[in-house]
Amino acid sequence: MTRSRTLSIGSSTREASISRNTQQQGSQPSRQPFEHGQRQRPIRSRQATSDPPHLEPTDSSFSSQSAHDQESGLGRGQADHGHSLDGHRAYPHFPGDKPWSQRGWLYQFKPFRGMYYDLVRRKPFLRSDWSFSFIPSNLYTIVSSVVRMYFINLMPAIAYVLDMNYRTGGSYGVNEVILASALAAIVFSVFSVQPLTFVGVTGLINLVNYTQYDIFVNRYGFDNLSYLRVQAWSLIWSAAFHFVIAIFNICDYTRFITDITTQTFGFYVGVVYIQKGIELLLEEFEPLPLDNATGWLSVTIAILFTVSVYFVSRVGDTSYLPFKLRKAISSYAFAAGCIFWTGFSHFPDYSLRRVPIERLPITKSFFPTLERSWFVDFWNIELKYVFVGAPLGFLITLLFYFDHNVSSVMAQARNFPVRTPAGFHWDFFLLGVTTLVSGLLGLPAPNGLVPQAPVHTESLSVYKQVDVVADEEKGGEYHRRKGDETSSQGQMGKKVKSEKGEEEKERRKKKERVKQHVVNVRVAEQRFSHLLVGLLTLGTMTRPLLVVLGPMPRAVFAGVFILVGWDSVGSNGITARTLAIFQDRRMVSDEQDPLLSVRRSKIALYVGIQWIFFAMTMAISQTIAAIGFPVIIILLIPFRYYLVPRWFSPLELKALDAPTADADVVLASLGHETHRVTGRGVEIALDTGIAGDLYCKVEDGEGVEEEEEGMKGPKDGWLRKREDESVILAGDKRGGGNIAETSHAGSSSGAQDEKRIDDGGGGGSDKKGKGATRTVAIVVENPPRGPGNPPDPVQWR
Repeated sequence: MTRSRTLSIGSSTREASISRNTQQQGSQPSRQPFEHGQRQRPIRSRQATSDPPHLEPTDSSFSSQSAHDQESGLGRGQADHGHSLDGHRAYPHFPGDKPWSQRGWLYQFKPFRGMYYDLVRRKPFLRSDWSFSFIPSNLYTIVSSVVRMYFINLMPAIAYVLDMNYRTGGSYGVNEVILASALAAIVFSVFSVQPLTFVGVTGLINLVNYTQYDIFVNRYGFDNLSYLRVQAWSLIWSAAFHFVIAIFNICDYTRFITDITTQTFGFYVGVVYIQKGIELLLEEFEPLPLDNATGWLSVTIAILFTVSVYFVSRVGDTSYLPFKLRKAISSYAFAAGCIFWTGFSHFPDYSLRRVPIERLPITKSFFPTLERSWFVDFWNIELKYVFVGAPLGFLITLLFYFDHNVSSVMAQARNFPVRTPAGFHWDFFLLGVTTLVSGLLGLPAPNGLVPQAPVHTESLSVYKQVDVVADEEKGGEYHRRKGDETSSQGQMGKKVKSEKGEEEKERRKKKERVKQHVVNVRVAEQRFSHLLVGLLTLGTMTRPLLVVLGPMPRAVFAGVFILVGWDSVGSNGITARTLAIFQDRRMVSDEQDPLLSVRRSKIALYVGIQWIFFAMTMAISQTIAAIGFPVIIILLIPFRYYLVPRWFSPLELKALDAPTADADVVLASLGHETHRVTGRGVEIALDTGIAGDLYCKVEDGEGVEEEEEGMKGPKDGWLRKREDESVILAGDKRGGGNIAETSHAGSSSGAQDEKRIDDGGGGGSDKKGKGATRTVAIVVENPPRGPGNPPDPVQWR
C-alpha cells in the first residue's frame, strides 16, 4: 500500500531514524509500545500531550553572583537549576513548590502557599534590588526612567481626576489622586516582590467612582461625605476579597489569560480614554464665560499636543539621528509636550491669553478637597449600607484581579530580559492593603497600570545598536565551539581573532555598509527608581509644585487622554486583524506574516468574538450598571478556554492568539511549566490550546489519505513535526517535491510511516541538492484516550 503527498524539504540526503524511546533527559518513564500488528490511526483533531515530567528541585540555595552579572544588572541566584522541556533554563523549584500538572485541589488552595514561595524566590535578590541602583552603568538609565515615569504617571492621573472631580461634585481632587499615586508607588517599590509593576490611579476606577456617585447621590440623595462612607465600605470589602484571593492562591489562574482577552480589554480602555478626552473638550464650550472661542482653542491645543507627542516619540523607532540622541528624544517627548503646550496657552499677550481657558483646579497643600479630615468616619452610616458595599467591593476586586495581574505580566513580558521572579500572590495581597488604606482615607483606589507598566520596564531597559553581521558571527562562533569539542580554547580564540581581523580589514578595504539593529541588552532591575517616582509624586502636593500645576489648561489633559487612548487602539491586535480581513494578500510585503496562513473567515470569526465582547463592555459602561463591566471581561477567560479551541485549529490559534504570561520568571509564580502555556518543546500547549513546536501544516488541507479500508485522513490537515530540524512544507517558495510512504504496520515498536522524500528534481542529485532524497520516519497516531491512558509526549531523536 502506498500513499503520496507533495512536500518540499532541504537539500541534504540522509536517513533519520526516529526512536520511540520516550524518556526525556532520563527523567520521563518509557511509554508502553502498541501491541504487535496494531495500527495507529492518523490524528483527526487537536492532539494534546500529557504533562512532561517535573524536574526534581535542586538545592534552593543560590550561587554567588559573578562580576559579569553584577555589571549587567542581574540578580543573585541565576545558577542553572535544570532545564525545561523546550531546552530553556527552567526557573528553580523549591521543596514543596509543585508544578501545575502535579497539583491537587488541596495543594492548589493551601492557604499562604503562593505568598510564601513568592517571598522565598525573591529573598536572594533583596540586597541587589537596592545595590544595583548605584552601579555607574545604571545611573543614566535610572535618571531617565524617573523623569519619564514621573510625567507618564502624574499627568494621566490628574487627567482622570479632572473628570472625576466634575462627575463627583468635588469629592475627589488633585490632592487625593496625587496622594493615592504616591502611596501606591512607595508601597510597591519597597514591599512588593516585583517592583517593575507600576501601580497608580486608572481611568477605570474613575468610571467606578462616578457611577457609584450617580447611584447614591443623584438617585438616593446622599451627600458627599455619606458617599465617601459608602466608598470606604466598598473598598474595605474589596480589600477582604483581595486577601482571600491572595491567601488561597487564586492568582494562579492568570496563566490561562491570553491575548484575545487582554487585547479586548486594552481596546476597551483605549476607547474609554478617547471618550473621556472628548468629554473634557466638550466641557470647554460652556458655561459662561466659556464660549466657542474657548472650546475651539482647547480642541486645537489637544490635537496639537496629541499629534506632536505621538510623532516625536516615534523618532526612537526610526533610523534618523544618532541612536542615543533619538532614544533620548523619544524618552522625553511626553514631558516636553506637557511643558511646551502649557506655555503655548499663555502667549502671546494680545491673543491666546485673552481667551478664558479652564485650568487645573488646585487646593491647599496636603489637605483634602472637601472640608473634612483625611480619615473617613465610615462607622457613621446605616448598617444596611455596610452590606451594600460587599457586592460593590466584589466588582472592584474583579476589575483589579484582571487589570493588576495583566499589567504585572506585561511589565515582565518575554521581550524584556527580566531575570528577577514575579510574585503575583504577595503583590495582590499588598494591593489589598493599599485598597484598604485608600478607603479609609477617601482616596481613589490605585492598581496596576496597563499602559504604564510595560513603559516602566522599557524605560529601565538598556538598548544597544549592534551589527547584524557581528551578531551572527558571534552566534556562529558559539556553535563552532560547541561542535568542535577537540579544539582547545586558546587555539580557537586565536583563530577567531585572526578571522575577525581579516574580515575587518576586508570590510574597511571594500567600505561595505554594515547593517545594524537595536537589541535590548538588559533591564536595570532595582527598586530605587520606582521609590523616587513615588517620593517626587508625594512632593507634588507641596505648595510650590501645586502652583506650577495650576496654570496647566484642561485641554492638555484632554490631549493626554486622547494620546494614551489612541496609542492603545492603534497598536492593538484587534485593529491589525480587522484590517487584515480587507487586505489584498497579494500586496503584503511581509511573507512571514502569520495571518497569511489563516483563512479570512477564521480571522473574521476571531475578531468578531473580540468585537462582541468589546461592544457589550462598552454598552454597559454607558448605563447605570457600568460598575458591572469587569464581569464581561472576566467571562471572556473561560469562554476562551472552553469554547474557542472548538472553533479554531491549534495552528490557527497560534497565528491569532498568544499567552499573556509566557516568560519563565512570570510563570514561576503561577505554577511553572512554561510549555503548557507557550507550546515550546511540545505538540500542543494544554493551558492555551495553541500549536506547539511539534505541529506542522499540510498545504492541501486534506490530511493523510489512507487507501486501507476504514482509514480516512484528518480533515483539518494538521500533522505533528517529529524532527528537531524544520521540514519545509508544500507551498513553500523553496520548491516542491513528493513523498512515497510505505506503511510498516507490523512493527513491534508501533506503526511507523517511512517516507522517501523526493525534491522533484528527477533522479540523482547535485551540489545544490536538487533531486536529493532522504528517508525520514514519521508517526501519525491517535492513541486511545481515557482517564487511565492519557496520551504521553514522545521524545524523538
